[in-house]
Amino acid sequence: MVNDCEEGNTLSEDAVSPGSAANGDREVAKRVFAEEFNNATSTFTESDEDRAPVYSLLPSGEKANRVFVVGTLTETTDVGNDSEYWQARIVGPTGTFFAYAGQYQPEAASVLRNAEAPAYVAVVGKARTYETDDGDVNVSIRPESISIVDGEARDAWVAETAEQTKARLEAFDPNDPAEDDDERNYDAMAIDLYDPDLDAYKAMVRNALDDLEAGEINEGEDDE
Repeated sequence: MVNDCEEGNTLSEDAVSPGSAANGDREVAKRVFAEEFNNATSTFTESDEDRAPVYSLLPSGEKANRVFVVGTLTETTDVGNDSEYWQARIVGPTGTFFAYAGQYQPEAASVLRNAEAPAYVAVVGKARTYETDDGDVNVSIRPESISIVDGEARDAWVAETAEQTKARLEAFDPNDPAEDDDERNYDAMAIDLYDPDLDAYKAMVRNALDDLEAGEINEGEDDE
């Protein structure tokens, strides 16, 4: 497990998943709050190749193949039938992430098997969507790594995620032409698929920062 922070109390993806940030074969993991992540129900690929990366489209107009989240692990459950398949409930300042790890994610599954909730955890993994029989789309994380961290790392992640989300929202422009013909306008895609309420997401960021400043980050409960 790591508890490593970079200078300025920031937590890097590479500290949680060593070598991942430097691995040229992997997409950079995006920081995203649970409220936005759970609304990212649309996925797409940018190639017809068999192993082309699958991206989630964030409502703020960013594509995300991998995500980097930190929150309070409040519950772990083995939901597998024939083999272990662990479900993790991870609460952040704007909602709840769900992560699932089984035999193909042995290190992450081992952490969840042995973890004692509540605990702060940092998760690097791929965004996944699942359509229910009722037609709803659930969004979750398939973890590459899960690490136990401390409260300072969680606070740093909240501040950094707020900064990056705010930057995406301020740059949001569905009418901005792409720099080349092969580049998609993800903001325009977000408008078509979600018609996002940008003011609501800006309020989400402000509330997360206000709670952080007041020391009131929710550590085990949410509105769901």
